[in-house]
Amino acid sequence: MRIVSLAPSATSILCAIGARRLLVGVTKWCCDVAPVAGLPQVGDCWHMESVADIVALRPTLVIGSVPYKQETVGKLLEQRFVFLAMNPRTIEDIYADIRLLGGLTGRPTHADTLIRKMRSEFAALERASKKLKRRLRVYCEAWPNPRISSPPWVAEVVKVCGGQMVVAAGEKVSDEQVAEARPDVIVLAWAATGGKSDPKQAYKVEAWQDVPAIRNRRVHVIRDEYLNTPGPPLLDGARELSRLMNWLDGERGKKDSRQRAQRKRRG
Repeated sequence: MRIVSLAPSATSILCAIGARRLLVGVTKWCCDVAPVAGLPQVGDCWHMESVADIVALRPTLVIGSVPYKQETVGKLLEQRFVFLAMNPRTIEDIYADIRLLGGLTGRPTHADTLIRKMRSEFAALERASKKLKRRLRVYCEAWPNPRISSPPWVAEVVKVCGGQMVVAAGEKVSDEQVAEARPDVIVLAWAATGGKSDPKQAYKVEAWQDVPAIRNRRVHVIRDEYLNTPGPPLLDGARELSRLMNWLDGERGKKDSRQRAQRKRRG
């Protein structure tokens, strides 16, 4: 089997289950989430000028995942190789993709082991979140213009870590919708930007000036590959979110203590 992966999520899964040797090509984004820097790089499911580079690698299987551009998928479907299109929405969908790739590559046991590991770590983070004093209201953003909220699996991770996603996940949202939701914290994980999301833009949004997250200077950045890759890197995103939630909970506790002390002195 000769696999070309056009999706960082698929590449991260294949490497995690010990199937890296089957990869003969990846995208430039895959290097951010898996040890594939030495492999030939091709386009991805969103932008691809030509499929000639893929054809030259003689793949028996090409794997893609969301987001897709119709024109790109059309080019891929015209070829003789098998094209597998993945479209996960939830964490359970991610587990299903892991099982699928484990079966296709003859590594079902390794796939099951990876799923157990992910379940166990998410469960541990969820248990830890029970210690938080309150559940924070969270807005996670995957893109600023047009404004798009983070995918549904991110909303699940937010819940695991003790928060609540306050807008619909994976959809276009307006400034007014976010303002009405009144998040306590805003998390930016803009697609294909690594850790370069810009909090300054959030603080300048006119409609958000009365939003608690803006008033309290609680706009934070998490690397996009940690939250936007529906595969093993999501564990890193969950750990980052958990640390953020715990820190914010501690800061709120300090603020409450100061306010109680001030009221006591005034009394």
